[in-house]
Order: sequence, then structure tokens, then C-alpha cells
Amino acid sequence: MVLTLKEAQTQLPDLIHNMSPGDEISITDQNRTVAKLIISEVESPRPIAGRGRGTLIVLAEDEEHLEDFREYIP
Repeated sequence: MVLTLKEAQTQLPDLIHNMSPGDEISITDQNRTVAKLIISEVESPRPIAGRGRGTLIVLAEDEEHLEDFREYIP
């Protein structure tokens, strides 16, 4: 799809929300392409093992303090 800059300015939210992955829209100004909108598939972020290492420091292991969290511990 090819749109002029003026058309794109007035329709941009609708254009973006109606695009599917792989769709492409060229935006022109004075018959020259100035931008392209390309919708790509959004990937779900994957957890990275070890990312949190070193962010929690256990000063003492004490079962008494864990009693308040017993319902959350499987």
C-alpha cells in the first residue's frame, strides 16, 4: 500500500491497528518514498537462566521468618 504523507498523518492510528504481520505501507512525499511501516511478529520474551544471580542475598536462613509466607510456598 502506498500513501501520501498527508494521508498517513490523518489515518496513522487506524493504519497501524489494522495491519497484520508482514504488511508494509510506503509513505511518500512529493512522489518520493520517505518512510515504510512494516509490522513484524512480536516475540514473547524468554527468561534467561542466571539473569537474577546476585540480586538476592540471604543473610540468614531462619524458618521462623518464613512462617508469614507459608501459604505462598509450595
